[in-house]
Amino acid sequence: MLIIGRAVVRDILDGDDARVVDLIRHAYLLHEQGRTSLPHSVFLRFPQRPGDRIIGLPAYLGADPPVSGIKWISSFPGNLAIGLERASAAILLNSMRTGHPVALVEGSVISARRTAASAALAAGLLTAHRRPDGLALIGCGLINQQVLRFVAGTLAPPPALTVFDTDPRRAEAVAEAARALLPEMPTTVAGTAEEALAAHRLVSIATTATEPHLDLAACRPGAVVLHLSLRDLLPDGLLTARNVVDDPDHACREGTSLQLAERLTGGRDFIHATIGALADGRVRLPVDDVPVVVSPFGLGVLDLVLAEHVRATADRRRLGVRVDDFLPVVDATVASTGSLKEWQ
Repeated sequence: MLIIGRAVVRDILDGDDARVVDLIRHAYLLHEQGRTSLPHSVFLRFPQRPGDRIIGLPAYLGADPPVSGIKWISSFPGNLAIGLERASAAILLNSMRTGHPVALVEGSVISARRTAASAALAAGLLTAHRRPDGLALIGCGLINQQVLRFVAGTLAPPPALTVFDTDPRRAEAVAEAARALLPEMPTTVAGTAEEALAAHRLVSIATTATEPHLDLAACRPGAVVLHLSLRDLLPDGLLTARNVVDDPDHACREGTSLQLAERLTGGRDFIHATIGALADGRVRLPVDDVPVVVSPFGLGVLDLVLAEHVRATADRRRLGVRVDDFLPVVDATVASTGSLKEWQ
């Protein structure tokens, strides 16, 4: 068993954002081709604690080599008040030859970067005909900070940036960090989410909202809205937009805005494309003034493709901690007779 901690994960992924986006694109294409297995995520919730949850995402990706495993990720928003990150995660990878667990990888870095890379990929596909006049971030946590970095690094630095958070101090801190990172980019702190939504033709929403609270009426014509937190937009508003998802069956569950829209209409005809279909060129959306909303549920295969990249790189560089006695070691001569014996 190879145990790979946060520092090693960051060492492998830092400075390699373009490669991360390529791996995410590859995973989407394999999913579009039917070369994945994705059971529904398991949501562990707690009585009298509606904001806290732990999610299990089992998955298989038919890549070369194939990879299987599970991400176990918690979201405890109260952590922010005590100086801890909201999310923590671990990814367990299994051998496709024996089924044995082969690696335990710190998953919060991977989870944040695969989400941001997915957003940057979708933004690139949907704005290729007309680059946006700027980027608005609604929610100034880790995810949107990564979205800014991936968009700036793999597409182009936004001509302008507008940020909003319900905590003005967090919004100002992200604005200051953005000014230091991209000093030539005008950066503004918005007073309301609606003001941020109206500021630019590319918007990323990543909050901890559990119920819809935001309408699309303020959007610029033809805006692309990356609805990463899935529960912010009012379902009536989604019905006025063109909707893009990673997988309709996954995205229309667990109280997402998409599921609420499905309940309103009795179907999923309001979903127009998947990210994979856009990436392989099979589907193209009309270019007009209708807003496009991208609502990726966050497929476990995205975590696996990055975790396997990290595992293989760590193994090659001899990084991480190897635990040789994690699993029973069987005496082959005894095993061949049908009885098991562990070396003590």
